[in-house]
Amino acid sequence: MYQNKKKFEDAEDIIYGVRAVIEAVKADRPINKIFIQRGMQKELFYELKDALADKKYNLQFVPIHKLNRLTRKNHQGVIAQVSPIRYQEIEPILNKLYDNGEVPLFLILDRLTDVRNFGAIARTAECVGVHAIIIPNKDSVSVTGDAVKTSAGALNKIPVCKVQDLNSVIHYLKESGVQIAASTEKTDKPLYEADFTVPLAIVMGSEEDGVSMKILAEADIKAKIPMTGTIDSLNVAVSAGIMMYEASRQRLLE
Repeated sequence: MYQNKKKFEDAEDIIYGVRAVIEAVKADRPINKIFIQRGMQKELFYELKDALADKKYNLQFVPIHKLNRLTRKNHQGVIAQVSPIRYQEIEPILNKLYDNGEVPLFLILDRLTDVRNFGAIARTAECVGVHAIIIPNKDSVSVTGDAVKTSAGALNKIPVCKVQDLNSVIHYLKESGVQIAASTEKTDKPLYEADFTVPLAIVMGSEEDGVSMKILAEADIKAKIPMTGTIDSLNVAVSAGIMMYEASRQRLLE
């Protein structure tokens, strides 16, 4: 398993107060999460609920002390964590790559939770030439100011696609000719024996338990990073770098 510790959301890049959040929603601002106080005043909640109707934001109902950790200002029971970038859709990116005769290389992050790991991975992905990073809407890191800083600005350059359901996107990619390569210890095949020159999406799992069994079942390629030391796991950012550079190495040799 990948070693690291889950960190609570960054307390930066926030909008607080019912009116301010409603206006941000109406303006279609990119929002990572909306934190709503459990049992908040009904009148305010109903007004916010109407504004959020038919939207696909990640809502979390939390105790008031968590909101107070994010700001000491009068938040009225609601705080939105906004993204410093605008998320993109995977379909037009893939279509443009095929139209230009390029071989797609995507990176899928399955439930990654540490923002600094995310930033480090994004930095490597941009250096390697990954065409887009795909993350789930829930139970995952998002693009925050801290992530952008850790990525050395790479998250301002590489497209990030935030999706409702990773499995649906994986099915779409497979139907579009993209093979899914999962980095996992649950295989005997070393990554050096896998073919990474094909249209490819590399999947990296969470720090705690790796790639989920559901996604592993969909993977066309299961690849293991060989290790000979006594420690049985690598940091996920290091593992992702090894996987991406193996893809780059194979493609440069073609």
